[in-house]
Amino acid sequence: MRRDRGREVPDRQLADAVLLDGDERAFRELYRRHTPRLFQFVLRLLGGVESDAEDLVQETWLRAVEGLDEFRWESSLSTWLGGIGLNLCRDLWRRRNGRGLDWEPSRDPPAAQTPSDVRVDLERALALLPSGYRTVLILHDLEGCTHDEIGARLGIAAGTSKSQLSHARRAVRALLDPETLRMDEFDVAR
Repeated sequence: MRRDRGREVPDRQLADAVLLDGDERAFRELYRRHTPRLFQFVLRLLGGVESDAEDLVQETWLRAVEGLDEFRWESSLSTWLGGIGLNLCRDLWRRRNGRGLDWEPSRDPPAAQTPSDVRVDLERALALLPSGYRTVLILHDLEGCTHDEIGARLGIAAGTSKSQLSHARRAVRALLDPETLRMDEFDVAR
């Protein structure tokens, strides 16, 4: 099902086969194509918690298959799956902290949890960000979303997205190079 006369079968054709015939091979091909990127996206949003990311990716696929007949193909299947994954992450954050996205650093800054003489890699730095900062940074810098798109996806103003991105980048710089900017000097209110 992967190739049709030397060409890759389009996602829509595979999705139609899943919808109309329950074609397991078509589903497996869609899963193979999209799961690695979806997993990395969800994993980053969750701050590197693999077991949660695995669970949410599986739940994403369950919801995608259930809602496939309503998907209008106005975006790519990958984008749609990412949206489902993002919403599941937000639901998980709500269940865990009662608020959804966490827009502010904790009172114990992440740098305090890491020795100042050890450089933190980017994935670790992302994991230490509050979920709101991390989400905006990932959507903008890694997924290529505009601030208007981020605002629509998260239910925030585009200006809030810009502000959160600025704070997130500053926090990441502080985590990657503690000598340049210390996290205890980081102030969300600025």
